[in-house]
Amino acid sequence: MTLLCRGRLKLLVVFLMTIILITGLYQLSGSLENGRSLFLPPCLADTPASQFLERVILESRVREVEEENRQIRLQLSQSQSTATHSTERTYGNQQWGTSADTVPEDGYNTAEEKNNDTECSRLPTIHKCEVIHVACVCAGHNASRDMVTLVKSVLFHRRNPLHFHFITDAVANQILTSLFQSWMVPSVQVSFYDAEELKSEVSWIPNKHYSGIYGLMKLTLTKALPSDLSKVIVLDTDITFATDIAELWGIFRKFTDKQVIGLVENQSDWYLGNLWKNHKPWPALGRGFNTGVILLYLERLRRIKWEQMWRLTAEKELMSMLSTSLADQDIFNAFIKQNPDLVHQLPCLWNVQLSDHTRSELCYTEVSDLKVIHWNSPKKLRVKNKHVEFFRNLYLTFLEYDGNLLRRELFGCSSQPSQDIIQLQIALEELDEDDQCYDFRRERLTIHRVHLYFLQYEYTPTEEENDVTLVAQLSMDRKTVMELDLANHKKALVVPAFETLRYRLSFPKSKAELLSMLDMGTLYTFRYHVWPRGHAPSNYAKWRTSTTPYNVDWEPDFEPYVVVKRHCPEYDQRFLGFGWNKVSHTIELDAQEYDLTVLPNAFMIHMPHAPSFDISKFRSSLSYRSCLKTLKEEFHQDMSRKYGSAALKYLTAERNI
Repeated sequence: MTLLCRGRLKLLVVFLMTIILITGLYQLSGSLENGRSLFLPPCLADTPASQFLERVILESRVREVEEENRQIRLQLSQSQSTATHSTERTYGNQQWGTSADTVPEDGYNTAEEKNNDTECSRLPTIHKCEVIHVACVCAGHNASRDMVTLVKSVLFHRRNPLHFHFITDAVANQILTSLFQSWMVPSVQVSFYDAEELKSEVSWIPNKHYSGIYGLMKLTLTKALPSDLSKVIVLDTDITFATDIAELWGIFRKFTDKQVIGLVENQSDWYLGNLWKNHKPWPALGRGFNTGVILLYLERLRRIKWEQMWRLTAEKELMSMLSTSLADQDIFNAFIKQNPDLVHQLPCLWNVQLSDHTRSELCYTEVSDLKVIHWNSPKKLRVKNKHVEFFRNLYLTFLEYDGNLLRRELFGCSSQPSQDIIQLQIALEELDEDDQCYDFRRERLTIHRVHLYFLQYEYTPTEEENDVTLVAQLSMDRKTVMELDLANHKKALVVPAFETLRYRLSFPKSKAELLSMLDMGTLYTFRYHVWPRGHAPSNYAKWRTSTTPYNVDWEPDFEPYVVVKRHCPEYDQRFLGFGWNKVSHTIELDAQEYDLTVLPNAFMIHMPHAPSFDISKFRSSLSYRSCLKTLKEEFHQDMSRKYGSAALKYLTAERNI
């Protein structure tokens, strides 16, 4: 696309130059009659002086034509730039560029194109299968959660293979490893680097920034990342992409031979030192630069001995500054102040900063201008900005985005799928698409995305192995786990369920308060009016007066909420969506001789909400209900094979309802 744009532009310029030159010569020839100039009197027409003057006039006109051509080329360049910018806004996610094998490192094919520097020549010129490397420092639960949103925004727009390099602590490593394994996104590689091994490199630097020691680790990337990795895009975790990251990667080709780092100018007055009285920031070039988005030319940085240079800079400035206020950003800026020719300034659209006291509004005029949004404020989504609602909605879009939709192949780029993907494809090919339960069986094979420990937690294993994972709205001060010795006995602790039809409810703080609300009609036993069989075996009448746990017998369609030990039977994955998932699980618990023990002081309350998509299908689709019936029969057959004649009672009870 870029070559075509350049070719047409050159052809248009040559065509217009030819027309203008011919026109000029025609007008000049028209002013001469039989070799005599109309500009000169007849007496001088044939003299040597007249011939000299005619030559001077001709040269002057030629220079005029050349100047006119130069102006036209300039106007064409400006016009083409405007038109291309408009096209880029309209097709902001389209992959532009030519093969990297045919383009010089600086991204220009000729000196003329480099001098003209039109928008066509400034578009990214990377091969569609070129791997883009991205590095992030990520530590803890909150940073891991933000990282997921960042990765989604990158994957949503990307057209190239990606390789993520994560500097992580133990918590983030566990979370992100599990996440990417379950995502199974094609053409995405992930590498992890232990932050513990890098702490000694930066722990000597006092840092007042809330990011702590991890906010300094971007300084160590030349050492942490593989020595054969030449370039990398470095991102903070609070970044949201609004365009293809390939456009940013393409800017590496605009670096001069000396430039080693690409940054966006800081959009606050922090480094100007005028935010408050006696404010003394670290030295910076002008407004300084923000390090939320960095292009690092690792190969060149290693060549100039970056590790020694930033250390010397930090040691020198710390003698007077005593500590950093903005972590690595202070040291980067002090280094750039001493070596300004090493930085390539990126357009501010690549880091629209939303911290307080910023001038980010000057970066953009339209939505299509946005490239990268940076929530670089401790207040994050609560930051003050006149367009913050738009930015917040964009962020929340990726926060809630279904990552399964990101599992798309990159056409034309060969990649070796993982063994899990190969096995999944084989299993999918074995399914019969004419089977009325095809959707159920396909969904059963789906590898669901897993995000471990979405919220921060503190966990210390107990010696008694009575740990409980909280999976619902339950209160930890009541669920008697140690008293019932759950670790050593087969017990399923039943939590009686209630419901309310009110969208706002003051949650009862005790069993006595709940019973009062039950008597007043504020609460009801769960699904008493539409599905009493589901929870009636809990024996609500006995629960009202009970002070000790009691056992109940299994009954058909019993589907209580239970607390069980970790190694209990798993849910049967054929029952997805709505219908029989908890019922089948309770059947298998009973088949394995688990005691169904009702807790006398525990309870849960179901709040009203809109019907799910699956329950709507169950109610409206005859084929859905028919398929569910087929799956039940298959389940009973499997139970008979697994547990023998003891499992016949479940099938008999089902048929007697």
